[in-house]
Amino acid sequence: MMYSRNNAQPIDILLVEDNPGDARLTQEVLKDSKIRNNLYIVSDGVQAMEFLFRRGEYGDTPRPDIILLDLNLPRMDGREVLKAIKMDESLRRIPIIIMTTSDDEYDILKAYNLYANCYITKPVDFQQFVEIVKTIENFWFSIVRLSPD
Repeated sequence: MMYSRNNAQPIDILLVEDNPGDARLTQEVLKDSKIRNNLYIVSDGVQAMEFLFRRGEYGDTPRPDIILLDLNLPRMDGREVLKAIKMDESLRRIPIIIMTTSDDEYDILKAYNLYANCYITKPVDFQQFVEIVKTIENFWFSIVRLSPD
């Protein structure tokens, strides 16, 4: 059974990003979003797993509706995070959008083989980055019907 979020209920987004500039820019674009959202930011793969399993300081966090995941992360890289999420029955239905600087065909293939829902290479240009985040917002939060918990 699928459902769409109504305007009264915000979408919970987990951003897993170690670059403070990219995290801040994504936060600013989503703050000005037409779609109500709660953005949670962690800076490495270990924190992402702690958040998702609600351990330690993340004990009261919600289950995200969608995850924006960088591949090149400290401590536990994005590929390992993606694999761990998709292997866990309670987490595997959360859509995962890979947002990374890598445009390597191996990384793209590996991400899709690990069941990423989308792979986006981050542009270097500021305005293009903003447009990509807005496009993600429009597609994933306005058009796609997210799975219930």
